[in-house]
Amino acid sequence: QVQLVESGGGLVQAGGSLRLSCAASGRTFSSYAMAWFRQAPGKEREFVAAISWSGSSTYYANSVKGRFTISKDNANDTAYLQMNSLKPEDTAVYYCNAETPGKDDYWGQGTQVTVSS
Repeated sequence: QVQLVESGGGLVQAGGSLRLSCAASGRTFSSYAMAWFRQAPGKEREFVAAISWSGSSTYYANSVKGRFTISKDNANDTAYLQMNSLKPEDTAVYYCNAETPGKDDYWGQGTQVTVSS
């Protein structure tokens, strides 16, 4: 079983920055691929960014490419999402996702990000 706890959300003005953290339990975090998704009110959950288990590959939604950076710290069992140049349309609940080598999926409880114009 893997438990994920997100933190770092909050209220920020447009153009500002936030860094989300996702702390994971489990003894094999280094083998997990990690991802961030988000869900705005009245919308479907959408993919934001992903990183391979080794950290060597990253993937981004077009809407955040060049502004967001995903990373993982295997020594501290934590994944991050650095968000710069935030826009009001980035407002959503952000969820952390872990995929184990066995293709099991785990989700955090979410953290709210609100960007004011």
